[in-house]
Amino acid sequence: MLKKTLVYPTGFAKPRGAYSPGILLETAGVKTLYATGQLAVDPSGNVISPGDATEQSEYVFKLLGEILQAAGMTFDHVVRAQTYLTNMDDFPRFSEVRNRYLGGSMAASTLIEVKGLARPGCCVEIEITAVA
Repeated sequence: MLKKTLVYPTGFAKPRGAYSPGILLETAGVKTLYATGQLAVDPSGNVISPGDATEQSEYVFKLLGEILQAAGMTFDHVVRAQTYLTNMDDFPRFSEVRNRYLGGSMAASTLIEVKGLARPGCCVEIEITAVA
């Protein structure tokens, strides 16, 4: 039987619209977490460090860590990461932060340059999949 749980870490603002920070699926003793793409936006809706890829990457990984923790997982459980950058010149700064969080998981990763993200001032968005 498949069990589906919405994941809302403590302190997270309720999202606008019909989505959650994460969905945890459990079946046959396997838990799979799908975390929605996270932006560097605080619970009040303010963009953190507009245009700063390093600070935004740190903040986004902090949010992803909270989602993982709420699902009973860690970054070691991450099997896939998809990242959107508004400027590929930010790759070295993003990569340095990413490798601190995901280096040990060897997650399959995709990096895409996009024209813009959902919130002006955001330059990094990351979504993950984790399995335990």
